[in-house]
Amino acid sequence: MAGSHSRNASESRRSLMGSDGDEGVLGTALTTRQIEAFGRKVTATASHLMGDATSNAHYPNAMGSLSRQIRRPGIQRGVFSLAQTSPRDLVRSRLSTSEISHRAITYLSDDLLENIPEDANTYSLFQGFQATLPEGESEHRKSHRRRTSKSQKLLGEANSEPDGPPSLEILKKDRNTMNHRLEMMGVRKNLCSSEIHEIDKKISNLNSMRKIVLDRLADLENDEAQLEHELLELDNKIEIIQEELEDAQALHQSANATLPPSNDDTPEHQAMDASFMSESIYEKLPPISPKRRRPKPSRRKSMPVLHEHLEPGSNIRTLPAHNDCITSLDFDMPFGTMVTAALDDTVRVWDLNLGRCMGLLEGHTASVRCLQVEDNIVATGSMDASIRLWDLSRAKYEPYENRVGENGEDDDDGLGFGNADEDAPPPPPANSMEECPLFVLEAHVDEVTALHLKGDTLVSGSADKTLRQWDLAKGRCVQTLDVLWAAAQASATLTPVDASWKPTGRTHDANADFVGALQCFDAALACGTADGMVRLWDLRSGQVHRSLVGHTGPVTCLQFDDTHLVTGSADRSIRIWDLRTGSLFDAYAYDHPVTSMMFDSRRIVSAASENNAKIYDKTDGRHWDCGAGVTAEEDGSTPAIVEQVRIKDGYMVEGRKDGVVGVWTC
Repeated sequence: MAGSHSRNASESRRSLMGSDGDEGVLGTALTTRQIEAFGRKVTATASHLMGDATSNAHYPNAMGSLSRQIRRPGIQRGVFSLAQTSPRDLVRSRLSTSEISHRAITYLSDDLLENIPEDANTYSLFQGFQATLPEGESEHRKSHRRRTSKSQKLLGEANSEPDGPPSLEILKKDRNTMNHRLEMMGVRKNLCSSEIHEIDKKISNLNSMRKIVLDRLADLENDEAQLEHELLELDNKIEIIQEELEDAQALHQSANATLPPSNDDTPEHQAMDASFMSESIYEKLPPISPKRRRPKPSRRKSMPVLHEHLEPGSNIRTLPAHNDCITSLDFDMPFGTMVTAALDDTVRVWDLNLGRCMGLLEGHTASVRCLQVEDNIVATGSMDASIRLWDLSRAKYEPYENRVGENGEDDDDGLGFGNADEDAPPPPPANSMEECPLFVLEAHVDEVTALHLKGDTLVSGSADKTLRQWDLAKGRCVQTLDVLWAAAQASATLTPVDASWKPTGRTHDANADFVGALQCFDAALACGTADGMVRLWDLRSGQVHRSLVGHTGPVTCLQFDDTHLVTGSADRSIRIWDLRTGSLFDAYAYDHPVTSMMFDSRRIVSAASENNAKIYDKTDGRHWDCGAGVTAEEDGSTPAIVEQVRIKDGYMVEGRKDGVVGVWTC
């Protein structure tokens, strides 16, 4: 084929140049036939060169190889260096500067265009930019437009007839201006709505993140409590081993002291020593009573903070604690230990962290009317006229121990008494609190209705119309205060004492406790009684230092700090007294009698014979309700009336008439 190509090319050259090489078609005028023949020959030559794709693949291979070679960076750099130009210059030679800038600014990659959110905004970006211009600039423009319109109006009036209508151009401009302002206001409104939607989305996302972190915090606090319990067990084991080593060392020293003097010279002594040492030396010694191995108090080193981050009014836990009305309750710390008493003649100890009943404090022969938890010591006053003290550090309670029942399954429900999820939970172990009783104080002749424990001093109030001060170190009564005698002494200075007890001119409520509440600090004692009087006693002299007159019903609760005394009464009011002046500082009225009250650094919480606890925030002066009654309308339930409330650091516990205990954040 190569030979045929060369022959055709030589014949073409001869036909064009002529036979002698001097004359040919190029040297003469070309006819139409000759041009057509030349075209056919060129076409034939090109077709032979390109060939068919199926028969000859030289041309496609050559073009592909050339294209691959051109794509190589080295070849491209060589071509650009040969042309003495750069790709940027080549692009600039074909595109203008404005077009290059437009393409650079408006270019977006496919990754950015994949997840474009749907936008229902009817305004453009430029309109939004116009709407965000400062108001000062708009006012400046408006004043400028007013001056311009006034000048144009004056010119129009000069050109037009006097007292004629304003020109049409001015009116149209004013209309366009107002339309533009109206449009901008619509854009601003749309921007505000969009911003509010974005804020709502952010708030929703933050609430979701907050819930996740709260769950994580709850898990951390549970793990922390478990770790501290394990650490306490290790400390107790170390202490027990050390005491055993000390006892063994003491026994060894006692055994050495009782051995007879050794005399190796006589065989009788040798035989006696052999017979003596052949038996156990500990069997010949009198038994030594071991020391009582008390575990260390189960006080947590770290303070729980979960309730501080929950929404106020959130329910942490609900415990069906008793079968009758709660008469008194108290706890030591948030998520700590709680003690409850009810008219079902039981006193129960609770683990607030796990919601379990730790055991029962048994010993009273009647219902407990008042109690207080101070560290690990619990003081209970009963209708049997006795006061008992308990040490909870001696309790046999393993909160994280898995108990295995007879069927081989986890029998952890035995410690779960009080969980709301269980229908009939079994009672706690009967012997868990058998080592907790300390001693009994018996001197009152009627039911004990109020008490307060501080250090080694305990003050109690009874229906026998006396107050008694107890020395817990000696375990005996050191002072008795007769309330009737003090009332008579106060009344004698004004009017003769009536046969019936009405020292303040108020009718005595027979159903109310004679001593409704009391609190002591060092030598100061505050006591509220059924006649509505609040008396401040000096325990050093046994005399009433001051009487606060104001309540018209029995005083049911009180608490004081450095400057104020807060009292609650059956006259449906809470009064705040200034201890420095003895005058009334503030008062709050309710719809029903106040049965219980307590305050911390920020809030005053009270039970006012309703299914909610009444809370007064002292920082912002706000009154609000907290309890199951707030959501009663939503789920259709009717919770019982709240009888007792306690609060510490925003962690509130309330006891109801049906024996249910609720734990809330406030």
